[in-house]
Amino acid sequence: MNKPTAIVVGVGAEQGVGAAVCRRFAAEGHHVFVAGRTQAKIDRVARAILDRGGSAEPVLTDATDEAQVIRLFDRAMAPGDRLGPPDAVVFNAGNNRRIDFRDVEATLFEDFWRVGCFAGFLVGREAARRLVPLSRGTVIFTGASASLRGKPGFAQFAAAKAGLRMVAQSMAREFGPQGIHVAHVIIDGGIDGDRLRASAPEMAAARGADGLLGIEPIAETYWHIHRQPRSAWTHEIDLRPFKEPF
Repeated sequence: MNKPTAIVVGVGAEQGVGAAVCRRFAAEGHHVFVAGRTQAKIDRVARAILDRGGSAEPVLTDATDEAQVIRLFDRAMAPGDRLGPPDAVVFNAGNNRRIDFRDVEATLFEDFWRVGCFAGFLVGREAARRLVPLSRGTVIFTGASASLRGKPGFAQFAAAKAGLRMVAQSMAREFGPQGIHVAHVIIDGGIDGDRLRASAPEMAAARGADGLLGIEPIAETYWHIHRQPRSAWTHEIDLRPFKEPF
């Protein structure tokens, strides 16, 4: 029997959402294609999975590059190695920082859009091209509270995330009836991972116990979405720490 496979795009630090999702799917027996822009980081994530007895391979991928995204899916769909075609695709790429609107240069705005929205379109399109003929599969997009509202200093991020949300909605309406489960996960709050703890250690400390979103619980939600019976699919879900106002 072929081993199930999953593609996770936007994998960075070991203590990050992308890496946690890779570990969660690997723990359930999936071979995981660990895709990200930094070879050293995806190598570490894949090696940690292999060391635990799981199955994974790193695939260097800039998700804003159409050719690289196509190559990633070609690799995942290639026959052989006792691997089945992917039944789960997760898009987790994104960048975020506060910038005064007056200081947002055109090239920076475009870069946020390319990483947060355009890359999601490329991954979603390739997922649809490969999964629709199979009439099954899950595609999950990582969103943020900025998917719903633009806060001061985050216009560039909100524009990208709102666009990604519309891509997810359009895909869900088009391909849901064809057996493809498309979901959008709104992450509302700080994530307790390497990025935040390195860039804002004071904030992380101030939030206290369970004041940040745990990466493993986020990954658990992704796995739950993937396992939902099609008689009761979730399209959009929001996750936040119990202390987070909303």
